[in-house]
Amino acid sequence: MFPGDDSRQPTADRRSLSLRAVLLLSAVCGLLALSGCRQKMANQPRYDPLEPSDFFADGMSARPRIPGTVARGELAMDPVMATGKMNGQDVDGFPFAIDAAALNRGQERYTIYCTPCHGRTGDGNGMIPSRGYRHPPSFHTDTLRNAKTGHFFDVMTNGFGSMPSYAHQIPVEDRWKIVAYIRALQLSQNATINEVPADQRATLGGGK
Repeated sequence: MFPGDDSRQPTADRRSLSLRAVLLLSAVCGLLALSGCRQKMANQPRYDPLEPSDFFADGMSARPRIPGTVARGELAMDPVMATGKMNGQDVDGFPFAIDAAALNRGQERYTIYCTPCHGRTGDGNGMIPSRGYRHPPSFHTDTLRNAKTGHFFDVMTNGFGSMPSYAHQIPVEDRWKIVAYIRALQLSQNATINEVPADQRATLGGGK
């Protein structure tokens, strides 16, 4: 046996080294296979919110509800309350009484879901449009002041233009309460002093 000659290395040691090499090679191959096949959720094919699509005729990636379908929880609901329509036409008015509690709830939900785009007063100058997104129309135009309540409910339910549907985020009753608050905003921006009760005019700066 010559110095440095390991040809006589104990058989057990050589087998141990071979086994470790095989295990290491297997682990490396496994990691390579996983990294090649795994697709991160962030990189999967999908549409971002409000992203346009040239696949659909309306150019929108968000799809409206299929006509004639009924959303979960709406089966036993009054059709007018669930759709905002009667005989295919937008209704006017509300399917339940609107009181102070309903308006407060509408204001709360409006602030959460609508203010980012429509602004606190409904002028369409929310934070999102100020960052470059499309400005929604002001609620204080003659067109929307004269629009029926069912129109606003339908837009929230099914989306319109660049606005997506909020049917999944906002329950039916809360959508109607938001509509009531929008009506309150419209009145607040267009009311005259003569429409304010006489005993409250003094609180508005002395109007008579």
